Amino acid sequence: MSTVLALLLAMVAGLGLGLFYFGGLWLTVQRLGRVHNPTLLFTLSFVVRTALAVTGMYLVMDGSWQRMLACLAGFIVVRQVMLSCLRPDRLPQTVCKGAKP
Repeated sequence: MSTVLALLLAMVAGLGLGLFYFGGLWLTVQRLGRVHNPTLLFTLSFVVRTALAVTGMYLVMDGSWQRMLACLAGFIVVRQVMLSCLRPDRLPQTVCKGAKP
């Protein structure tokens, strides 16, 4: 497999991991007010999300720091997009017209 293709696939994997991690965080925060024990929910969510994201990055990396950086770049891109979509009071909302405040 060519290096460029491997880095592109690593970045796509990072996008998926970021979507899982930050999407899960958003869902967890949305449910905190409706559960009996919010501390337990937040702690379990954090442990599961972090374990899966770190494991996924480790598997994608496969010993190559370049693939790790590409994966991390995809992860951070998702974070920035979600911030701009879900925080319209602080950032311009040009990309995400359907997001609710």
